[in-house]
Amino acid sequence: MKKKCLLVLLATFFVCFTISFAEEEQIVSRNGDLTDAEVKYIRQRQLLYYRDEFGDRGEKVTVDPSLVFENPRLKNAYIALQAWKQAIISDPLNLTVNWVGSDVCNYTGVFCSPALDDPSIRTVAGIDLNHGDIAGYLPEELGLLTDIALFHINSNRFCGTVPHKFIKLKLLFELDLSNNRFAGRFPEVVLRLPSLKFLDLRFNEFEGTVPKELFDKDLDAIFINHNRFAFDLPENFGNSPVSVIVLANNKFHGCVPASLGNMSGLNEIILMNNGFRACLPSEIGMLKNLTVFDVSFNQFMGPLPETIGGMVSLEQLNVAHNMLSGKIPASICLLPNLQNFTFSYNFFTGEPPVCLNLKDFEDRRNCLPGRPAQRGATQCKSFLSRPIHCSSFKCGGSAPSTPPSPVISPPMPVPSPPVIPSPPPPFKFVCPPCNFFSLSTVILLPPPPPPILVVGEGIAKNETSQRRGEEKRRGKGRGGEIGGGGLSIFI
Repeated sequence: MKKKCLLVLLATFFVCFTISFAEEEQIVSRNGDLTDAEVKYIRQRQLLYYRDEFGDRGEKVTVDPSLVFENPRLKNAYIALQAWKQAIISDPLNLTVNWVGSDVCNYTGVFCSPALDDPSIRTVAGIDLNHGDIAGYLPEELGLLTDIALFHINSNRFCGTVPHKFIKLKLLFELDLSNNRFAGRFPEVVLRLPSLKFLDLRFNEFEGTVPKELFDKDLDAIFINHNRFAFDLPENFGNSPVSVIVLANNKFHGCVPASLGNMSGLNEIILMNNGFRACLPSEIGMLKNLTVFDVSFNQFMGPLPETIGGMVSLEQLNVAHNMLSGKIPASICLLPNLQNFTFSYNFFTGEPPVCLNLKDFEDRRNCLPGRPAQRGATQCKSFLSRPIHCSSFKCGGSAPSTPPSPVISPPMPVPSPPVIPSPPPPFKFVCPPCNFFSLSTVILLPPPPPPILVVGEGIAKNETSQRRGEEKRRGKGRGGEIGGGGLSIFI
């Protein structure tokens, strides 16, 4: 009899779990913001919200009346941090072990400085828990940290969603949630943070579209690579004042808008490994300050715009693994600062001798006469017999370098690029019957390894000057310098 009851309980649990999983999949796959109920589903799915087993974890904090705080804002910070501590289920480095008592400015990873509106009092100005391997979620109480300027939690195992109460963080300057397990739609709350300049969401599991309002926001850096975003870049893409933008390893498609040419302050742009399928717009030649341009592993077609020869600051140009054709403009290889030019795995038919003088260039697997490791004649003839009409993409782009043939047929498909791993999945777990459940049964995987490829130094320099400016404005907190997130471009 006991065995039968146990089997019934296990079967019931399995059915409920399956339904919950299916409901979550349905939730995160549709458009629109997540409701509170949907957020709860995600938390339950990731075993980070155990109301039945542990009571209200992280939702309510009782303040010991014997605690004395310097000011009401530090009391609010105490409530926020205690709620967060309760929402953490694994802290292998014990970074939050000293989050006890009223002296929140001495908590590990918490930095204080004089309040902007009242320098006579201290407030929490920054959080830095980078590389902590911490598992948990972000509670709504973090919205009580209204004086915070820097929030860095990269390379942990935080999951769930970004709390809507972040809307109260009016002074937030840098938001780094990279290398975690956050899921759901793009966190639109970031669009309503008036002081935000640096946004880093890379290496998570966000999906769906990215709101076009992001590109109207006054940001200096946008990193949303290695997620599952899928949409066409909007026409207002060129409105963004960023110096660095990385959209690599997502599912973007369509065209690169001609408005890209309006981004006069842009230093680095990386669009690699998406699904763009169009011609490159000639307007990219207007980017006189650009140092890194990487559109590799897409399906760009047609010729390379000759206007690239006017990008006098360009140091790295990578257009490999596309379906580009025509002749390489000599002006590109004469760029004064160009160090690395990679155009392998395309269908180019001409290469000026001056390109051979570059320090680092790669031209394999094209249709270049006399060059080694090229495509076969049959493959080149088959592809080049199908002319590319950039106007057919209805998004502009360079005109073909030679008059097109009247025959119009679709280009030959290019082999798929090498498989690049998806963002790491949420940590795995074993879920026994509820009456035997405890935290010791949760099997946690380590956080995703840090990215290994560094492209350029511009963002690191920019980040240093940006951080120094912010520190000058706010001052350094007790315990050292705020930050340490490491903002070089990782893809």
